[in-house]
Amino acid sequence: MITQLLLRALDRKAIWIILALMVIAVAVPAANLLVPVGQPGHVPTYLVTLFGKYLTYAMLALALDLVWGYCGILSLGHSAFFALGGYAMGMYLMRQIGDRGVYANPVLPDFMVFLNYKELPWFWHGFDMFWFAALMVVLVPGLLAFGFGWFAFRSRVTGVYLSIITQAMTFALLLAFFRNDLGLGGNNGLTDFKDILGLNVQAAGTRAALFAASAIALALSVLVSSTIVNSKLGKVMVAVRDAEGRTRFLGYRVENVKLFAFVVSAVIAGIAGALYVPQVGIINPGEFAPENSIEAVIWVAVGGRGTILGPIVGAILVNAGKSYFTGALPEYWLFALGGLFIVVTLFLPKGIVGLVGQIRAGRVKLNSIALDRQSAEAGVEPKPSPEPAE
Repeated sequence: MITQLLLRALDRKAIWIILALMVIAVAVPAANLLVPVGQPGHVPTYLVTLFGKYLTYAMLALALDLVWGYCGILSLGHSAFFALGGYAMGMYLMRQIGDRGVYANPVLPDFMVFLNYKELPWFWHGFDMFWFAALMVVLVPGLLAFGFGWFAFRSRVTGVYLSIITQAMTFALLLAFFRNDLGLGGNNGLTDFKDILGLNVQAAGTRAALFAASAIALALSVLVSSTIVNSKLGKVMVAVRDAEGRTRFLGYRVENVKLFAFVVSAVIAGIAGALYVPQVGIINPGEFAPENSIEAVIWVAVGGRGTILGPIVGAILVNAGKSYFTGALPEYWLFALGGLFIVVTLFLPKGIVGLVGQIRAGRVKLNSIALDRQSAEAGVEPKPSPEPAE
């Protein structure tokens, strides 16, 4: 019964995306571990890590699109949820180092020994267990989003004012996490990770497993997002986006709809951050930077706002371009990114995926016109053509 409900809620594009991600989750690690180095089809370990990072960015973009594309909430603070999930995982990884650190303290991480901490802060307890860290990855971003959204949405803060408040939230967290006395590594953050679940973080097999976990997590995020947006609740979210006042007049609790979407989005972003940290090997306050949230908005806009596929495409393409151009043209990359956002805003308001949809709709219309013309020339009454699906 649950399977039937899910299949009914999922659209065809989401099913294909999930299947593609599941294939990638198997194919890329296999090409890395099973195909010998130097042979055609071998994927180097550094590319596995790089692609895994792109998949976590795609999760962040999808999380942002759930609230911006479908609910009309332009959040400029989603990097906060991403970073909080990353810090929760980083704390677990730091506890796994044990006495293998520089100062060989079996309990205190190196930065605490350096800063003359006498005992482990209370909020670090429990992070030596993976299940507790995984729970915090979900709870901490979710609770922050719930608390923030509870006050913001019930105060009916909307539009640019809400965007500014979300940006202020992430900037406040940035300043807080820079403090050494917070007990989270200050400016240097958390790094020098050794193990995850007893496996060497630097090993090729662990890298491949983290990539597969990122692909599966992205597939599950697509499943959750598509199920939500294709449900009745999803239709109400779109109504809130397009006409919030009218939706409220019809009797819907708009603030509850927004709060639900915001919390789910924050949890997805937190999980993305947790998968990001062991692959890049560090988490520091820089991940809270407001420009990271703005960059995520660009990913969504480039790929296509209000679609499931668009944010994934935008995040992967923009970051792949960033990886290439920061090496080839490091001085001009930021100008190129800004120019790309301007071009998309002015000429591609529906993004790459929306442009493809418009081209397909145009072809259907042209084919319909050609068939009508042929029917008229043959003296046959043309049949009304169906409207192309969105």
